[in-house]
Amino acid sequence: MTLAPNRLAPMANAIRALSMDAVQAANSGHPGMPMGMADVATVLFSKFLKFDPAAPKWPDRDRFVLSAGHGSMLIYSLLHLTGYASPTMDDIRNFRQLGSVCAGHPENFLIPGVECTTGPLGQGLAMAVGMAMAERQLNGTFGDGLVDHKTWVIAGDGCLMEGINHEAIGLAGNLKLGRLKVLWDDNNITIDGDTSLSTSEDIPARFRATGWDVFSCDGHDFADIERALAEAAASDKPSLVACKTVIGKGAPNKQGSHDVHGAALGPDEVAAAREYLGWTAAPFEIPAEILADWRSLGEAGAKARAEWEGRLAASADAAEFSRRMAGDLPEGDEAAKTFAGWLDGDTTVATRKASENCLNVLAPVVPEMVGGSADLTGSNNTKAKCQEPFTPDNYAGRYVYYGIREFGMAAAMNGMALHGGVIPYGGTFLIFSDYCRNAIRLSALQQTRAIYVLTHDSIGLGEDGPTHQPIEQVMSLRLIPNLYVFRPADVIETAECWNIALQSKDTPSVLALTRQNLPQLRKSGDMLSARGAYTLRHASADRKVILVASGSEVELAVKVAEQLESQDIGADVVSMPCMELFEAQDEAYKHEVLPHDPSILRVSIEAGSTLGWERYTAASRNGGLNIGIDRFGASAPAKDLFARFGFTAESIVPKILDKLSA
Repeated sequence: MTLAPNRLAPMANAIRALSMDAVQAANSGHPGMPMGMADVATVLFSKFLKFDPAAPKWPDRDRFVLSAGHGSMLIYSLLHLTGYASPTMDDIRNFRQLGSVCAGHPENFLIPGVECTTGPLGQGLAMAVGMAMAERQLNGTFGDGLVDHKTWVIAGDGCLMEGINHEAIGLAGNLKLGRLKVLWDDNNITIDGDTSLSTSEDIPARFRATGWDVFSCDGHDFADIERALAEAAASDKPSLVACKTVIGKGAPNKQGSHDVHGAALGPDEVAAAREYLGWTAAPFEIPAEILADWRSLGEAGAKARAEWEGRLAASADAAEFSRRMAGDLPEGDEAAKTFAGWLDGDTTVATRKASENCLNVLAPVVPEMVGGSADLTGSNNTKAKCQEPFTPDNYAGRYVYYGIREFGMAAAMNGMALHGGVIPYGGTFLIFSDYCRNAIRLSALQQTRAIYVLTHDSIGLGEDGPTHQPIEQVMSLRLIPNLYVFRPADVIETAECWNIALQSKDTPSVLALTRQNLPQLRKSGDMLSARGAYTLRHASADRKVILVASGSEVELAVKVAEQLESQDIGADVVSMPCMELFEAQDEAYKHEVLPHDPSILRVSIEAGSTLGWERYTAASRNGGLNIGIDRFGASAPAKDLFARFGFTAESIVPKILDKLSA
């Protein structure tokens, strides 16, 4: 149905009422943005957005991203008013309280209608770029009949200030993502005050310079909003709509000021706003006629969904499309057979190269894998032979040249994974994980299958020196909950780690890979890396030492064990490619690998920070021993650096002997 303009104002005021009531009840939150953008959101949902509240995961729905996630009551109000099962009015009453799905910022794992977790400013917009990329990639593969939708974003001044915004819009402009539409809440207010305190840039000019179309409107004039959104929707470029708004619109004494940005209005101002808006309903009550208008909006979406389902049922691609959108991997054992053949080899190769070898096996049989690199393709070895570039001329391509945009790449990968239908992976140097760390954290929080290929994982990268040599990065990434951090020791462990990463639907993965060559240590066909750690080599003499290592240092641990065994000191070698998976094992297995025997000395060996390894060594003989590097590296060939910092058997064995004799 088409709603007359005079019906839209009460609908927008319903958003304002719910937002100010919920924030007031919680005495915490941000009422200003949802009140200011209520009119724009009402036009978007009533006139442009393709959605069906009865099917929140309908694949061809438009994606709506509230990048300015602090204004979370906007999306909670919209979802409730339009008839989504969640949130309920009780959830809204309990906004920001323990147990309510209406958290302080929108979280995708709590409410199906929330497409992504937002709050860290700029990342919602950057994830929307990834969603638009996924839409185009799937459209290039399956055509307009199955994939033809837009990604709409509401972003605030803060989103457009954050550095990630520059990366994201540059990528979107270069890729000509014409189905991406950003509605800018242009209210000139941040928490500190007027935006003139901190910025004077010409934002529309910046967007135009990166290949976007820019439109503008009075954000409180329904007809003008509709005109601008229609122009943006018709554009074949990514589009910015500058919506000139008044923050806290409807609060007569506080609107337009930063006082309404991040605090409850207060009971007196809430009462004044009710009078100003002519809103007579009690808190958390929506008049029946207004609610009926909101609920009617789902009818058009239900019809569009039914028509789409008919096209899907008639499509020869139905099964493949549905498989990809469900996140299920293809059936078949071609990759497994190839990897099994590698066990008979004796390959000495850097794990970054081993990863490329894996991709050349996996990418042809897992067509939803979409790779890329932040301008380091030749160093990260992330491009499979079968992958063509993802470009405006070939959206079916499966390899993205992200440019020097590590943070933007990681956020786009999150958006692609959340959109569904693709499995994104992207590469950079491990040291530059610091640039995209917050997006990696959001990968884990949002439970996405994003795979980070982080190469040059230690001082072993050599001559580039301490600016490029990671020290604390691997251990710091291990601190992030729900993130698998893999550091494989050879070609076999690399293949296993890739398999585990692809199978982990709800957990992102980091593959920390070497620049330097490593020998093949494994001949066993069991998926040992899935246990997180395993005994690679058992002691021959009476066991007195357990050497625990990861990545390139597993080879070193074997050499140390050989020297100890030559002195009749038995030493197990434990490879630990993934601490997180080891911690998930049952106690019996963990005790089998690392027995609780205070007479045994446990030694960790990793070319990085020693902090964190004490969990595996401290309870052993004489407090255990941690071999690592707790200072910055140096510029020199890798072999010289390992010798300089004590990563040789000749340096480590005497330290072990001293501990044993103490």
